[in-house]
Amino acid sequence: MVGPAGMALAHETIELMSAHGVPACGENYEVWLAYRLSLNLDLKEAIDSRIAAGLAFTADVNRELYERFFDNSRVAAAIMSASERIARDLGVVVGAMQGAAEKSTAYGKTLEVAAIKLERGLDSERLREIISSLAASTIDMAAHNRALTENLQKSTREIEGLRASLASVRAESMTDGLTGLANRRMFDETLRTRIGEARAHRTDLCLLLCDIDFFKRFNDTWGHLTGDQILRFVASALTQHALPDHLVARYGGEEFGVIMPRTGLAAARSIAETLRTAIQAKRLKRRSTNEELGQVTVSLGIARLQPGDTMESLIERADGCLYESKRGGRNQTTTDSAPTLNVA
Repeated sequence: MVGPAGMALAHETIELMSAHGVPACGENYEVWLAYRLSLNLDLKEAIDSRIAAGLAFTADVNRELYERFFDNSRVAAAIMSASERIARDLGVVVGAMQGAAEKSTAYGKTLEVAAIKLERGLDSERLREIISSLAASTIDMAAHNRALTENLQKSTREIEGLRASLASVRAESMTDGLTGLANRRMFDETLRTRIGEARAHRTDLCLLLCDIDFFKRFNDTWGHLTGDQILRFVASALTQHALPDHLVARYGGEEFGVIMPRTGLAAARSIAETLRTAIQAKRLKRRSTNEELGQVTVSLGIARLQPGDTMESLIERADGCLYESKRGGRNQTTTDSAPTLNVA
């Protein structure tokens, strides 16, 4: 990675990016360098499959690749930093506790010596000396205890702050920046968990995939900012019509996913149809010019978890249903119970 070989590799990577229309920026370079070196087989498969299918590497796709395969590095760095600070704070606490133990031992010896002297009988002068010594030791012990309490409170506040910071970083790493929905990483983690729960409790689980019809046409006609407006509109509609325990995620590009635990196929279809008609009825205007954008519609596919399903097979069947909706004319919902769908 250094010297002439490193320079040659960098040039090859940038040329490869250029050949596929990928802008040369830090995040994209990191993705394509790893692809060029085959450092991540899942990443290589994801890129190879897009190239083989002749699909473009849009800004959304590039961002998704980075978030999916590389954005964990920022979370890991935050966790490492927080761990170091927690270790430092705990070291301070342990040191303070050791100091308190030593102080307490010394104070106990002072009391013991004073008790022995008092048992022997003392004149008034020696008694004053003992009382003065005890008073000084008690004041010193009280001051040390106050300092210990303050240190413990400060460390507790810092550790709580670090916990909140880590929670915020994790939440950000699981959120799509454009729509505010869960991102693909959160979708994958949640679906895996929900499948396990559905099997353990013998409950229903449905997966809905939703794709914006003719989204490329909107982008080509009105530009990416208007395309982003449409994405946020559909994301908001999905959130409004999903149930509280459903996870709504941006699955990738103009495609969204809704994980529906404890929801049967009929209920899932009813939700999908309510969503579809609500989106179809809305008339959007371009914010900058107030021009009518035309009708926005979505196609939806729903699959219900079956015995023997893996996460991949459930997604594949939901995607197959979505494809059937597209092939059947768009702006419709297909479930994997439809007789026209041939599932291998």
